[in-house]
Parts: sequence; structure tokens; C-alpha cells
Amino acid sequence: MKPLLLFDGDCGFCRFWVRRLQGRIGDRIDYAPSQEAGGRFPEIPPEAFARSIQFIDADGKAHAGTAGIFRALALAPSGGLLLRLYRHVPGFAAASEAAYRLVASHRKAFSRVTRLLWGDHPEPPTYRIASCLLGRGVGVVYLAAFVSLGAQVIGLAGRNGILPAASFLDAVGARYGAERFWLLPTLCWLDASDGALRLLCWGGAALSLLAIAGLAVGPCLALCWVFYLSLSVACRTFLNFQWDILLLEAGFLAILAAPWRPRCRIPCPSPAPRAVLWLVRWLLFRLMFSSGMVKLTSGDPTWRNLTALDYHYQTQPLPPWTAWYMQQLPAWFQSISAVAMFAIELGAPFLLFTPRRLRYAGCGLILFLQALIAATGNYGFFNLLTIVLCLAALDDSVWPARWLGGRPAARPRRWPLWITAPLVAVLVVATSFEMSMRFRWRIPWPAPVVELVEALSPLRIANGYGLFAVMTTTRPEIIVEGSNDGATWKAYEFKWKPGEVNHTPPFVAPHMPRLDWQMWFAALGNQRGSPWFQAFLVRLLQGSPDVLALLDTDPFPEGPPRYIRSSLYEYSFTGYAERNTGGSWWRKVYRGPYSPVQTLSPVPGGGALPGP
Repeated sequence: MKPLLLFDGDCGFCRFWVRRLQGRIGDRIDYAPSQEAGGRFPEIPPEAFARSIQFIDADGKAHAGTAGIFRALALAPSGGLLLRLYRHVPGFAAASEAAYRLVASHRKAFSRVTRLLWGDHPEPPTYRIASCLLGRGVGVVYLAAFVSLGAQVIGLAGRNGILPAASFLDAVGARYGAERFWLLPTLCWLDASDGALRLLCWGGAALSLLAIAGLAVGPCLALCWVFYLSLSVACRTFLNFQWDILLLEAGFLAILAAPWRPRCRIPCPSPAPRAVLWLVRWLLFRLMFSSGMVKLTSGDPTWRNLTALDYHYQTQPLPPWTAWYMQQLPAWFQSISAVAMFAIELGAPFLLFTPRRLRYAGCGLILFLQALIAATGNYGFFNLLTIVLCLAALDDSVWPARWLGGRPAARPRRWPLWITAPLVAVLVVATSFEMSMRFRWRIPWPAPVVELVEALSPLRIANGYGLFAVMTTTRPEIIVEGSNDGATWKAYEFKWKPGEVNHTPPFVAPHMPRLDWQMWFAALGNQRGSPWFQAFLVRLLQGSPDVLALLDTDPFPEGPPRYIRSSLYEYSFTGYAERNTGGSWWRKVYRGPYSPVQTLSPVPGGGALPGP
């Protein structure tokens, strides 16, 4: 006969957990209330049924309490760990039996806790809908990233761009030989021409659309990952933001989570492996928790005394017009907002690994924070990607019941255990190493672990994160000007970064204007700290159409200027009075030269710029 699990049928707490066990074990055992089937086992006294569950194995032997539960769970796939611990780990059996007796004697209280944490769905969570939406969501992010980059890539890394990919790869190939293929994994080794860069961008956009439509999702996401990694390597500085490596890591996990069949409908008949969905949650945990921890561990006084948001809205890289209004709010509101932000970034990530309702609360808090960031800042596709990662924590019970249809057909997993298990182990170790390095934890990692992380680093699938560790309290801006006579200077206006004080700060996300962002970083240091800036000035003196296309205006339409210079200004938001009277969003104060007057051809008293 099949094993039998007997439980108290009058106890709602017992019925709830038996249904949950049934969802895990299935029909490998039978289930029956002791009030109905207990009479078949006269050797078990009635008070034993009231005290604990009874598991009758195939040989007719009874096991009560945790011993019975662990034996029942051992019949489920990969469910024998608890039974092995119960049998072989000293103290584990006694501790688990004591915990069982505590719960059994306070079933009403624990029943209320159970309903609070798990809700009215005792069945183990399934992720058929999330498995589909996750792949399509990553496809949406890829689409935004590829389209955004496609509009800029020639000016950034084309033959006449700021940092030409072809000349860079030629130099690396001459130095490193065959080793270059692993150090810099990119399809641009085959061809780094302008046409090849466009093909990678717009080909990636086309593949993203197929993934969004549910067509060959797995293969399309795999090609998207290869294309985006290739572009990240080729474009160097301009694709070196944290959300670029975040997209590569999330994209790699999406390859494992997505269905590999010609067409995927919602819901997926075969959900993603649980271990892969757990890795996605682990990625979201590291992203959020690290962002909170780096602020505390950096020693920055503005984060410690909760005044960082007094500066954030006007000093962030590309503030939209809503940031101006947020800047006007009183200091006490900014301090409360900072406390709330720390609570979400440091607390909500832990809820991703808790029972259903707490997990939903953690997702809700993260979504709330991302919505606020997106409403007051321009961070490319970062907020969208973070929201997509939350899908891995939302099981099928959160979605409309009509989306689920009938019971899923029995189908094999997408990836066999002998592939996912070692891969999950490698990624957990590598990402834990990166996280510890980010926080400077003194962990004596074995040499093989260090070598493993170094070997994986070119693929960018195990990364460290942490945003805005130090808050900038002022906003320096670089103004680039050209001249033909050295006396009359005309400014180059950028499309998105602050320039003219009367221009309304725009919304641009999910587009990622990479030159404008790099100008923000360059202004925080000096010209020597941003080598690409020198090449940018050269292209302006040469009148490169591809680079000029990255700007809003060309003040020299008749031909490039003879001289060029850059100056440093300090920008800050105006107040209500200035805004209402003069219409200015910004005020600016001259701070000095950023780079001297320069020209392509040597002239007396002037410098000369080498070509890129």
C-alpha cells in the first residue's frame, strides 16, 4: 500500500499545512483525517492523533510529529535533506521535536500567523506566469537599451566617433594575441566597422521584439546577451555604468529562466527552475542591499546625518523638471525621505526570501522606491530593469486566476539539474565574493575562488553593486565653447544635460544619453581623469558629423571652429521667486577654466591637440 498521512481533520491549521505538503509531495502518499481513517490503526491511541500527525509508511510502521513529516517530505523530489539531518545531526531531532510540540500546543495562535504570512493559498507557490513575464520583461529592457544605443553608437565608438572601437581592438590584438578573445569577449573582433556596430544594436532590438512577442524567447535572449556584451566591450567607457553590467547579469539569468521552444504563451506549461528564480531574487537582493550598505560604509557625512537628499535632486546627473519641485521641499521632509529610503534598501531585500505575504510586501516597497526614483530622475533603463527583477518574487497567486487556465501539462524542466546545480553554485560563490569585496569584508577566500571570479569577470555575470555611495553637494558643469578668432566664443549645447538656465530639465528615460552622463562624471574631476574628453574636443575641432549628432546644436554650421575651450560653472536650482520672475530653472556661477584654449594646428601662444 502507499504511505498514509493522518491528520486532525477538525484543525484548520493542520488542514492548511497538509494541503501544502500535498502540493509538494503529490500523490506519492495518501492523506486522510484521523477522524475517518484512524480506526484502521487501533494500535495508535486517540490522544496521539490529537497530539500530532501520524505518518504510516509502506510497511505499516507509524511515525509521529517531525519524524513523520520528514519521512513524508523525503518522498518528494530532492526532499530528503531534513530527514538526513534528523537522523545524523546531533541535536537536530530534539530541537525539531521541541519546536513541533510548541506549535502543536498553540495551534490557534500559529494558525493566525500562518494566515498572516501565507494568506489563503496553502499550495506551494508556482511561477508559471512569472517565468514567462520575466523573459519578456528582460526583452523590453533590452529593446530600450539597444534602441537607445543605436542612436548614439557611431558618435561614441564609430570610425569618426569619440573612442573608435576598431582602433582600440587593433591595439589590444597586437599586444595580447589569442588571449584577447577571452579578455575582451566581443563579436567586434570579426568586424568593428560602423555597419557592424549598427547591426549589433538594431539586430539586438529586433531580437528583443521577438522575445517580447514570445517567439523563441530563450534563443533570442541568448543572442541579445552576446550582442550587448559585445557592444559593452567595444564602447568601453560609454557602456561602463552599473545598469549595463546589471543588464548583462540579469540577461544571463533570463536565458536560464526563459522557455526554449518556438512559441511561449502565458502561462508557461513548464516554469523556470526554482534555483534560477532564486538567483534572480539574489541579484535583486544584492542590488538593493548593497546600495544601502555602501552609503553607510562610505563614511559620507550627508548620508550619516540624513541631509543627502537636500543635495541629491539638483546634483544628480540628469535631473528632470520634477526634481526642481522636490528640491524646494523642507529639510525635515528630506530627512524623513532618507530614513524611508534606508529602511527600504536595507530591509525590503530580506523580505524577498520570506513567506508569500511578506515577500509581496518587500516587492511592493522596492517597486514604490523605484517609481519615486523614476519620477524624479533620469537613470536610463535602470528602474525598469529593477522592476522586472521583482517578477521572480511574485508567484502565480498574485496574478488574475484567468491567466492560469487549467493545470499545467507534465513536461520536463527546461534545464537539467546537472547543468543548473553547478551553475547556481558557481554564481552564488562568485557573487558573494564580489559583494564581500564591495564592502571590504575580510573573508579569507580560497585561491580557487579568487581565480574563478577572475576567470568569469570578462563575461560580467557576477558583479558588485552600490549606487551613490558618496553624495555630491555641488553641481559643477562643463561648458564647451568654440571660436574662430579667439575673441568671440559660441557654446555647444547638449541635448539633455543642463546648459541654458531657462531650458526646462527634460525627462529622457529609458533612453540613456551616454555622452551627457559622462560629462557629469568629467565635471567632478579634471581633464586628466577623463581621457575620452580630450578625444571629444578633437572631434569637435574636426567637425565630425557623427559626434556633432550627439549634441543639440552646432554653433558652427559653416565649418568647425579653429579654437576650442571648456569652462567650469557651478549650477544650482533656483527658488520659487526666481522661477516666477525670470523663468530660470537654474542659476550658474563661473568657477574657472576646465581646459585651456586649444587648436588642432600649433599657433603662437596656444596649445595643440593630437588626433584620436
